[in-house]
Amino acid sequence: MLNAVEKLLVLQERDRQLAQLREELDSIPPQRAAIQARMTAAQQAVEAAKQKGMHLEAERKKLEIEVESRRQQIEKYSLQQFQTKRNEEYRALSHEIETCRTAISQLEDQQLELMEQADQAHHEAASARRQLEELRREGERALADLVAREQNLRRQFEELTAGRAALAESVEPSLLARYERLRRNKGPRVVVGVDHGACGGCHVGLPAQVVIAVRVQEEVTHCPNCGRILFYTRDMDMVRAE
Repeated sequence: MLNAVEKLLVLQERDRQLAQLREELDSIPPQRAAIQARMTAAQQAVEAAKQKGMHLEAERKKLEIEVESRRQQIEKYSLQQFQTKRNEEYRALSHEIETCRTAISQLEDQQLELMEQADQAHHEAASARRQLEELRREGERALADLVAREQNLRRQFEELTAGRAALAESVEPSLLARYERLRRNKGPRVVVGVDHGACGGCHVGLPAQVVIAVRVQEEVTHCPNCGRILFYTRDMDMVRAE
């Protein structure tokens, strides 16, 4: 294999590795954001459960005040009953007392319901706190792992970038420029082998003289269809498929 083509193959592999590292590095911020979002959601769930409990307690206290108010009304009406001498007024006060007792019964039922809801909210809050603590532990470990992974990837990226630059300097400038242009236009695979007499990049059959030139390896050979740089190894099948 021509030394120039061999260098380009190594350069292409370095570029592939750099692209993979870049992709892995780019994936870290979304992963970090997802972990933080889960932790934030868990914290919000705890706060929501807490607020729910506080709201239920406030509603229960309102009912307590209302019950006490009704009881005071009963005491007032009972005293008025004791003081009145008119049957009509006595019956009216009896009706008011009964209305208050009915209201108290209903209010106490509501209190019981709120107490049950408050108990459920308490369990939900405790569960939310446990989930938050678990997520925090897991999240902190995951974030620490991401930091270590990011540092390792950046170190590899810097080392590969430096090695790639040194390798690129050893390639003849015009050939390097063609390689870079092909990468921009054709994607990452621009130095390709011959497969059954066809270009390994565009898969178009190669003219016989091009196949011969690739095998002879006296100069850099390009695919006449796509312009990719061709190379040959002994294990390649150069016979064109029918």
